[in-house]
Amino acid sequence: MTKKMEEFNDTINLGEEVVKVLKTIYDPEIPVDIYELGLIYDVFVNEDFDVKILMTLTSPNCPVAETLPKEVEEKIKKIGEVKGCEVEITFDPPWSKDLMSEEAKLELGML
Repeated sequence: MTKKMEEFNDTINLGEEVVKVLKTIYDPEIPVDIYELGLIYDVFVNEDFDVKILMTLTSPNCPVAETLPKEVEEKIKKIGEVKGCEVEITFDPPWSKDLMSEEAKLELGML
């Protein structure tokens, strides 16, 4: 396997590990993890193993607006291979129930 291919596999594996960790973080008001809730818009892992997460909140006035992004950043930084983590909050597009996974909708009795 070429060096480039190996690095590519490593970044994919790290990306999958990041998603696993995101699935352990819950919105305190809704008994569903933030990934299934649709709050994570994108996860970027570069070849230096820096992670950037683009996420939203259920509303701009969300009570955990200060603490949730910090929790995400801290938990991702604990993954051994991660060199750094940046969490960017966006409200474009605004979060809606349509972003929730089928699993989350089922969990909340919406299906």
